[in-house]
Amino acid sequence: MPGIFSRIVNGELPCYKIAETKDYLAFLDVFPLRYGHVLVIPKKETDYIFDLDPAEYTGLMDFAKHIAGAIKKAFPCKKVGMSVIGLEVPHAHIHLVPINSVADMNFSAEKLKPTQEELSAHAEKIKTYL
Repeated sequence: MPGIFSRIVNGELPCYKIAETKDYLAFLDVFPLRYGHVLVIPKKETDYIFDLDPAEYTGLMDFAKHIAGAIKKAFPCKKVGMSVIGLEVPHAHIHLVPINSVADMNFSAEKLKPTQEELSAHAEKIKTYL
């Protein structure tokens, strides 16, 4: 059975899409650490990011870099933090989070609960900078 991210890729589940290519997809985390928190995934279902072949890995990082630039403009911050944890969903993914301090990347902290309207607005805001 396909995982949640593959179901998003296949259009079976909705997402707040930021950008998409033939091989990669970026969408908002619906329970973000900070507003503007984006997930970047390869469309090919691969559990562990380091199991991606070199071209897929490099492509994912290049795609994430492009998305991070738009996040930084849409949600002004000192940096866009990047994290790869990979325990909560068995599909390789990168978290891109606008941060002003290390505490902004605390995955143990209580997550934000934005409304659908806020998520739609945040997605559109990021997309204007792509």
